[in-house]
Amino acid sequence: MCGIVGYIGDQQAAPILLDGLEKLEYRGYDSAGIAVYDGEEIHVMKAQGRLKVLNELSHGGEMLPGTLGIGHTRWATHGAPSDTNAHPHFNQDRTIAVVHNGIIENYLKLKKKLEKKGYTFVSETDTEIIAQLLDYYYDGNPLRAITKVMHRMEGSYALGIIFSDHPDELYAVRKDSPLIVGHTKGGSIIASDVPAVLKYTRDVVFIENEEIVRMTAEQMEFFNVDEEPIDKETVHIDWDVNAAEKGGYEHFMLKEMYEQPKAITDTFSPRLKDGKIVIEELGMSDEDIKAVRKIMIVACGSAYHTGMTSKYVFEGLARIPVEVDLASEFRYRDPILEEGTLLIVVSQSGETADTLAALREAKSKGVRVLGIVNVVGSSIAREADNVMYTWAGPEIAVATTKAYSAQLIALYLLAMKFAHVRGELSDEGLAEMIEELKELPAQVEMMLNNQNKIQKFANRYLAARSIFFIGRGIDYAISLEGSLKLKEVSYIHSEAYAAGELKHGTISLIEEGTLVCSVLTQEELYKKTISNMVEVRTRGAFVMAVTNVDNTEVEKAADYVVYIPKTNKYFTNSLAIIPLQLFGYYVAVGRGCDVDKPRNLAKSVTVE
Repeated sequence: MCGIVGYIGDQQAAPILLDGLEKLEYRGYDSAGIAVYDGEEIHVMKAQGRLKVLNELSHGGEMLPGTLGIGHTRWATHGAPSDTNAHPHFNQDRTIAVVHNGIIENYLKLKKKLEKKGYTFVSETDTEIIAQLLDYYYDGNPLRAITKVMHRMEGSYALGIIFSDHPDELYAVRKDSPLIVGHTKGGSIIASDVPAVLKYTRDVVFIENEEIVRMTAEQMEFFNVDEEPIDKETVHIDWDVNAAEKGGYEHFMLKEMYEQPKAITDTFSPRLKDGKIVIEELGMSDEDIKAVRKIMIVACGSAYHTGMTSKYVFEGLARIPVEVDLASEFRYRDPILEEGTLLIVVSQSGETADTLAALREAKSKGVRVLGIVNVVGSSIAREADNVMYTWAGPEIAVATTKAYSAQLIALYLLAMKFAHVRGELSDEGLAEMIEELKELPAQVEMMLNNQNKIQKFANRYLAARSIFFIGRGIDYAISLEGSLKLKEVSYIHSEAYAAGELKHGTISLIEEGTLVCSVLTQEELYKKTISNMVEVRTRGAFVMAVTNVDNTEVEKAADYVVYIPKTNKYFTNSLAIIPLQLFGYYVAVGRGCDVDKPRNLAKSVTVE
């Protein structure tokens, strides 16, 4: 959500800023702007809409010469999308420029204080308050002014700041919104996320809460909120730069769907050794695993759906009770966190605000927290007691595909490990499941290679008003994700229901021609779900079924069937989700939607 970049060095700043912002487009935004100091004053250029408007307006950055600058892509929170509300924002004299991610919760109180002091405001944003407040406290010492402002602001923020009378310095500040810095050849760079800097450096520093960075072209200095110097460690990023490019695919979403076999392999391969599951980063002995009495999985969006799946897997395999919570609801229900509870938080970015808040709530009550994240060095990765990485690489499309698949694999591995250690899964059973796990990448690739059938079917539903997904058990969890994928990228109303709930109200929504996607991968539930398919079909629904290759009985109750290869019943989500991802994608493409950057959505939701 929103993106920050900044640069100081011996190169022209504007082209670097625009390039970095382009790499952050996936985070979601509605306007963009850059500010560059040319040696005499700070010049700014802003534009509502896509980054290409700003790029054209500035002639690729040529209109803004200078080697010190900051840039921003804004996703509106305070004030409607407009050139005026776009970042960067200034103090009245335009000698201090600020870009900001996050929300200043007490901005109205601060604004009233500043208005009484004679300050006037031109935008509707909370960010302009930061620039004016810096002006109010500025006495020639940027670091002192920044710390005073930090003491008075409430909320979340990542900041990039320029002071015109300190032309050789660039400042960065972080509280609860992600920010990284790195030293490049001949300069220093700041950004909200790793993809923005990969072209310039592989060695970055992750800024922690209430830390400040003072950067010059030659060096970086770090301070806490009391202006005391602190030491920071550099992290090397191994991501392939080309992984953040489309590589000939029409959209990042399609490319990332086709990267799922690799993401699955990369996530399980390092953890399979000599026929055993070895998760060294888990940090739990066999005794610790046996002592777990309850697992709580907390996540948002698609990550929540992987948690729903893993509830069935953990309980079925390891016989451990599992609760799955939406992170945005977790704290507010005053959860009972007993001794023997393991909290698992799942997040692609590792920066999801609600999930991070749930993590902190659990840790404050002494509960052990395991993070499953994709981004090395992210906030969840740093704050969890232990972290298990999903090696999916950078995911650019807002609608997750390969990170979702990698999260499933990580949770499968955990459930299998727990079940084996606790004596619920024999050596033979474990070996058999490991072999089936190894087959998944090839099976996923086979499903992807049948995309033409799905594309033709999807073209029939470009004008649909509502589409429903139904399933039971794990199939209900699959349905939730299939429905989310469709609505995220196509803007068609879609809902997923536990199939057994149809007669409790939902079936009243079925009318002639309504598409109902039914997922049937759990053999013991075939007959019950087929009965539900018949119910909706007799009321005029067109039924699409996703089922196992041997379940030909379903053809009597479905109008269109997609078969998935044979696999362990706990792994079916990894295969059944593929045609649903493809269906959502092709419906969206056919409707002319912006597949990689759906309206109103952001990749990394860093505000509650």
